[in-house]
Amino acid sequence: MRLEPVANPGWPRTLGLPALALGGTVAIAMALSLVAGSNPLAVLGLIVKGAVGSKFALLETLNRATPLIFTGLAVAVAFRAKLWNIGAEAQLYMGALLAVVLGTGLLPLPAVLLLPILMLAAIAGGALMLLGPAFLKTRLGVDEVVTTLLLNFVMILFVSMLLEGPLKDPMGMGWPKSERLVAEARLPRIVDGLRLHWGFGLALICALLVWVMQTRTTLGYEIRAVGLNQRAAAFAGIPVTKVVIKTALISGGLAGLAGFSEVAGLKGSLTLDLSPGFGYTGIIVAMLALLNPLGVVVSALFVAGVFVGADSMSRAAAVPTYIADILLATALLLMVLAIMLTRFRVVRG
Repeated sequence: MRLEPVANPGWPRTLGLPALALGGTVAIAMALSLVAGSNPLAVLGLIVKGAVGSKFALLETLNRATPLIFTGLAVAVAFRAKLWNIGAEAQLYMGALLAVVLGTGLLPLPAVLLLPILMLAAIAGGALMLLGPAFLKTRLGVDEVVTTLLLNFVMILFVSMLLEGPLKDPMGMGWPKSERLVAEARLPRIVDGLRLHWGFGLALICALLVWVMQTRTTLGYEIRAVGLNQRAAAFAGIPVTKVVIKTALISGGLAGLAGFSEVAGLKGSLTLDLSPGFGYTGIIVAMLALLNPLGVVVSALFVAGVFVGADSMSRAAAVPTYIADILLATALLLMVLAIMLTRFRVVRG
């Protein structure tokens, strides 16, 4: 058995195989529900109801999707240039850290000035976190998967040190958390009384801007060319190193915005559990979206809905919430297989 490239896959193959992958994911979820001793249709119904069955549930799904859109975009941009950014978690925490340092009273400015400054600081922090691995990749050939992955752990330990030291809230009753952001540094709520904030709107704007960049600009063309074949891109006169560096800055900046959005829009302060793995889940989001920026929004909503719905389902049906993790992992594996079979066919010989 061997793989043979498919010259022109066509729409039935391009859309049909991913659709089968999602269908297979649902089938596996139903089988797991049976193993757990519950009615599969009832479990799926409870997940859907928990995710979009009420105004509160829908807004919570949108709220959970906000950081996933940012990290999904960060991964999609980087992966398009074959810059394997596994460090969105570190970039997220760096963005959150700078937002907290500047937003807890250091800059006594009105919200109209302070919020843009915090956003720019978060973008710069996230971008710089990926600039180092990108430089090592382009200059020394160091594998960015290793460097970005290890930086996640370095950043978590660094934040832990700060929260137990200079950034620890003296009024926090001993808990390792920072002081709260001043009111001028907080993103307003979209709906009064509920947690959905304007970080979600910012995420949608970023998705649109990334789509325009990738499809309507020279940089987007260069990113795609470098991702397809670096040697051919260099032969055509594209400055590969500069393109990779620019891609790293954009990708890291988007992940940094996820950290800003979480502390300024939702949490209000920096804690070690600010992110339950948004940076890693962003990889799933980007792959399910086939690295399409607009698809990232849909994919993030799907993933967020699965998590929010699974929490509600677990309470109602006594089925472990871990079914959501299995569901997403299965979806990712099947989607990767579908992408491979879209571009290659299995032949004998």
